[in-house]
Amino acid sequence: MKTILLIEDNEGIRENTAEILELTGYRVFTAENGKIGVEKALAHKPDLVICDIMMPVLDGYGVLLIFNKNPELAGIPFIFLTAKTERSEFRKGMELGADDYLTKPFEESELLSAIEGRLNRFVNLMPVDPLQQDGFNQFLNEAGKIDNLHSLSIDRKVNTVRKKQFVYSEGDEPTRLFFLKSGKVKTIRINTEGKEFITGIYNSGDFFGYLALLEGVDYTDSAVTLEDSQLVYIPKGDFQALVSVNPEISSQFIKMLASYVGEREQQLLSMAYNSIRRRVADTLLRLAVQEPDGIIQLSRDNLAAVIGTATETMIRSLTEFRQEGYIEILPSGGIRVILPEKLRKNTW
Repeated sequence: MKTILLIEDNEGIRENTAEILELTGYRVFTAENGKIGVEKALAHKPDLVICDIMMPVLDGYGVLLIFNKNPELAGIPFIFLTAKTERSEFRKGMELGADDYLTKPFEESELLSAIEGRLNRFVNLMPVDPLQQDGFNQFLNEAGKIDNLHSLSIDRKVNTVRKKQFVYSEGDEPTRLFFLKSGKVKTIRINTEGKEFITGIYNSGDFFGYLALLEGVDYTDSAVTLEDSQLVYIPKGDFQALVSVNPEISSQFIKMLASYVGEREQQLLSMAYNSIRRRVADTLLRLAVQEPDGIIQLSRDNLAAVIGTATETMIRSLTEFRQEGYIEILPSGGIRVILPEKLRKNTW
């Protein structure tokens, strides 16, 4: 059962909101001001916080600042609950690291949707064996227990691959599994007209290239580094032997494969039936979840290739979303989703 901390000075709103959350199946702690809220967070570390901004003793901004500075509380999903609708207030909260906003009065569906979205994002960012570094070390340790896998110790070194370099190309025979220790990699397909379509984006802690290994076929796409990256290569024979004898490792890669297939199906359905605004919005929401800081750092050409549209068309949608206040374009060119629920609901 997930635990939610609700910090709200209005007794009626606090009690009604807590009742809704408890009926939904969450465990709820409440606090009438920010100071008590921080104390309860330290005593019962919550999975998510819903916090009013204007409160006595310690306001919501102060609560978030304390969370950010305390190692025990940093990183907990944080949703502001406020009656204020001025853009400056939204920006201030997001700059401090808030994950989302709910404006009072709100619908029950808005509340529950925002909570579910934040919790799902937090789960996706948590290390899951063998997807992150701890899991990768376990992967190597487990492999070392299997007879005749001497080559694994030889091929553990970290390989630096510069930006815009091919890791493998479509049609190549797969000879290894790739673990992305740091950096960013895209997988692409090129049509007969030479147009690029991005089939996947991989970040630090991800495995990639396993689909062709599991299927026993040549690569059907190409992998290219989007920035300077560090890769660890795991020989094909070692990977196949480990998967065949270790049910836990096998199960993890099956889950990864199922997730990959599901995402591709959703991507194709979106391209077939959704408007360009919907496709751009869905892609921004999906990519933001995959980034630890929520900031999408892709060139406009690469972003258009993920969506499957012309760069100019995609840029027009970004401009509209920025003017509507759903996203923020950073000086670096990165994109931050400011109002994910609004972007999800109002772009059909």
